[in-house]
Amino acid sequence: MTIQATTQKAETHRKRRSALLLGLGLGVALAASVALAGTAQRAEAAFPGNNGKIVFASTMKTPQNPEGDPEIFVTLPGSGTVSQLTSNDAIDSEPTWSPDGTKIAFTSSRDSNPYLDFEVYKMNADGSNQLRLTNNSSWDEAPAFSPDGTKIAFESQRDGDPEVYQMDADGTDQVRLTRNPGSDTQPAWSPNGRNLAFVSDRVVGSTEIYKMKSRPEGKQNRPLRLTNNDAYDYAPDWSPDGAKMAFQSNRDGNWEIYKMNADGTGQANFTNNPAEDRDPVWSPDGKRIAFSSRRPPDFDSQPVNFEIYTVGALDGSGPTTNLTYNVAEDSRPDWQPLAN
Repeated sequence: MTIQATTQKAETHRKRRSALLLGLGLGVALAASVALAGTAQRAEAAFPGNNGKIVFASTMKTPQNPEGDPEIFVTLPGSGTVSQLTSNDAIDSEPTWSPDGTKIAFTSSRDSNPYLDFEVYKMNADGSNQLRLTNNSSWDEAPAFSPDGTKIAFESQRDGDPEVYQMDADGTDQVRLTRNPGSDTQPAWSPNGRNLAFVSDRVVGSTEIYKMKSRPEGKQNRPLRLTNNDAYDYAPDWSPDGAKMAFQSNRDGNWEIYKMNADGTGQANFTNNPAEDRDPVWSPDGKRIAFSSRRPPDFDSQPVNFEIYTVGALDGSGPTTNLTYNVAEDSRPDWQPLAN
């Protein structure tokens, strides 16, 4: 690939990711284009786990966020209350819990001007001690903790096009894992830590979900393609037992949540709703899936905007629960694991 083509590809990715992070028309944009370091005990999540709070990104206006820019919020399902964790004039998004439920990694543009460069940060579960983990002139985003809490996988454009990297949970020892002229994004660890799922357009004209061993790509570690169609497949998330994955796809004409076996077999539409459904994430006990959706409002004064929902993970036929009610865009949920 030429330098010009690589630059154009990176710019396309930047525009697409900007739309995603802002929560403004993800489907249109896509179609157009830590554990505590130094502790002796590792914080590996167990299955089945206990469900805690749901963290998510939102453009909700609050006294601390009068402009309504994307910030990180948290809610306990069933409580009806929402707490704001970040507050600044930049974009904070893509929150993800550490396996022990004490930390949140996230993406922020707060240290760039004019807020166009994203880096990976982490903070305590209550929003305190917000620390920057990456520091370069390219985009670093989409963090994901390893199941033992010692590593964070993320995507970066530092080598010219989006690739998957990993680093220690304190930001040290940053290593490139994928190596391909396509865009490799959205890493997700298998529950045993041996594999990483990710999204790639390395086959021209196709954006698919792949998986590989959680070490650098090479002759002994070739990514395995799990999806294969002419649509866009995004946002893989492993079930807590490692047997299945949830993901989003527009293969049936609009964005829906799908499930498949971890080897790519048994792909099926899970939500089957005319609204746009995206950002699936399994609950730690494996019984529910949280996602964001543009379903019709539950009361007349609310416009159709993204809200956080949950649904039974068995077959999606059970009751769907609406967790957030506001006129903002709520997206990118992640479910806190609690100790057994």
